[in-house]
Amino acid sequence: MRTMWLVDCGRLPYGAAWDLQRALLSARQEERVPDVVLTVEHTPVVTVGRAGRAANILVTRALLDARGIDVHHVERGGDVTYHGPGQLVGYPIVNLRALNEDVVRYVRLLEGTLIQAVAAWGIEAERRRGFPGVWVGGAKIAAIGIAVKRKVAMHGFALNVEPDLSHFDLINPCGLGLPVTSLARVLGRSVPLDEVRPVVARSLETAFGVKFEPVPLADLRAHLSAAAPRA
Repeated sequence: MRTMWLVDCGRLPYGAAWDLQRALLSARQEERVPDVVLTVEHTPVVTVGRAGRAANILVTRALLDARGIDVHHVERGGDVTYHGPGQLVGYPIVNLRALNEDVVRYVRLLEGTLIQAVAAWGIEAERRRGFPGVWVGGAKIAAIGIAVKRKVAMHGFALNVEPDLSHFDLINPCGLGLPVTSLARVLGRSVPLDEVRPVVARSLETAFGVKFEPVPLADLRAHLSAAAPRA
């Protein structure tokens, strides 16, 4: 069975995780690392994808700054979304050759992974045609947005476990004008992120047909530094 690295990054500002993704993207393109999945919890941030429109951020930048919410314009697909504490974010840095470079199939694989994961709590989630992500009762519980560069995917998914859902009121999530929800809201109880992380990891292993090798973040950074091409 193929091995994939799994790196639990803990809580990181978005910019730090984005830098790490880009370093891994180059390393994966050059075959210096195997496929890797980063899991992370972000400090509050609004990200704007390639299709993003400024009008979908519903408040001023000054108000976001006052509430400690960063803004980043990034290369993933999709529009505007929010990340923050209580949300499990996953960034698979994977070569899509194993999926015949089929990007749509890859997005469906991520959706299926999260549908399987939330089923562990008895939640029946679904896809919605034309609206990437995972939905429960007409509300989005997980967002998906990726970028592919030289056959390698980056960015990924964000599963709402127990975030502050009021922060989504600051934006028009994904430009859809549709509600969002979370595991905690659906279940009516608090859900620790540590309860969810291993369930999602097992679902990812099944979906990708791999066995995860846990790699500490410090070891990953040391490997990238040691393996980086010298100028």
